[in-house]
Amino acid sequence: MPFRFVHTADLHLDSPLRSLALRNTDLADIVRGATRQALVRIVDLCLAEEVDALLIAGDLYDGNQTSMNTALFLAGELRRLDEAGIRVFIIRGNHDAQSQVTNELTLPPSAHVFKGRSKAVLAKTLESGRDVYVHGMSFANPHAAESLLPSFQLPAAGAINIGMLHTSLAGAAGHDLYAPCSVADLQAHGFDYWALGHVHQRQVHASEPFVVMPGMPQGRDINEAGAKGVTLVTVNDEGRLSIEERPIGLATFARMTLDLTGVSEWSAMLDVIARAFQRSRETTVADNVILRLTLSGATPLAWRLRRDGDLLQAEIDNAAAGIGGCWVEKIELDCRSPDAEISTAMADPVDELAALVSSDVVPAHGFRQEVRAALEELLQQLPPELRQTLAPDEAAVEKLAFDAGVSGAAEVLAHLHGGAGEGAR
Repeated sequence: MPFRFVHTADLHLDSPLRSLALRNTDLADIVRGATRQALVRIVDLCLAEEVDALLIAGDLYDGNQTSMNTALFLAGELRRLDEAGIRVFIIRGNHDAQSQVTNELTLPPSAHVFKGRSKAVLAKTLESGRDVYVHGMSFANPHAAESLLPSFQLPAAGAINIGMLHTSLAGAAGHDLYAPCSVADLQAHGFDYWALGHVHQRQVHASEPFVVMPGMPQGRDINEAGAKGVTLVTVNDEGRLSIEERPIGLATFARMTLDLTGVSEWSAMLDVIARAFQRSRETTVADNVILRLTLSGATPLAWRLRRDGDLLQAEIDNAAAGIGGCWVEKIELDCRSPDAEISTAMADPVDELAALVSSDVVPAHGFRQEVRAALEELLQQLPPELRQTLAPDEAAVEKLAFDAGVSGAAEVLAHLHGGAGEGAR
């Protein structure tokens, strides 16, 4: 019989909602429970495939989480595996190191949590007589500035060796540098498979030997867009490895941009949007697709789309609800009036004013300072964690202020435009 295991990482159980708009309680409930549902589906997959083990390469929890509810849920799911004779191997990642419940929970006897020193655990002996070892190492602190690779034991001679490591490799956008090392260094260590974690986007970095970052099994916001899943690995009796990606996520986040150039009727615009939603739903494996919709292009509806934002939101939500399993997290407008492309002599007065605002008002130092002062006052009234998410540094504050100025000016101009496109309802 082969040795088969599921490799996952970065579940971030019960991670709080970050940027998802809470205006839709049904959607908020889906996302709030999605990380738990991902673990349930992973366990279901392990049971259905009758694997030998589940490998979790770090970040089961999400930061300084204190809820024992989360830990008890995890223990309950791992008991399902224990009752089926499926072993679990866990390393702690940087977020687990911050969690206060990490060291307080008693897991089933079949679950092995690696400590801060490298250790090799015998996982199975193949019919050929070859042993399969799982090597792992956790980190006790949320920061690991140096590579952990030198601390790993050498591969067991004549055996299949699987390494578990939570690492940013050489660095990844949106992720802190953590236990850095190169793919070449991992390949040179002599293991047959490296089960990595930390970076939320799936990538198979190498196949001889396998160096696999499975990505997170469930995205939590639009910055974690795309299909999510786990890796199913088979080691045959001769010691050859093969891998499969298996979808897991309950919901997939995706960005959608629709060009409305030439669309002049409100009903025609809704038809374009509904057809695009249907295509997206048909190509999404997950139960739900959560979209951030950007409307762009030159259309006579440009002013009205911004002016009648509440109506637009309601109409688009209704179109999504008619499809089922389709949700709109946010609508962004990047449309312009066709009149703005006509020479100044023939342009609508509001379009002329819009050009003046864009060229002279928005870039003006005084205007930007006033917007920034108002923004900073608002930020001070927000909870610290939300303030850190919205404006983690000076560049982010500056961008927020600029975007607010542009958006506010566009909103005022949209209302000044009056009845433009009024008949296109």
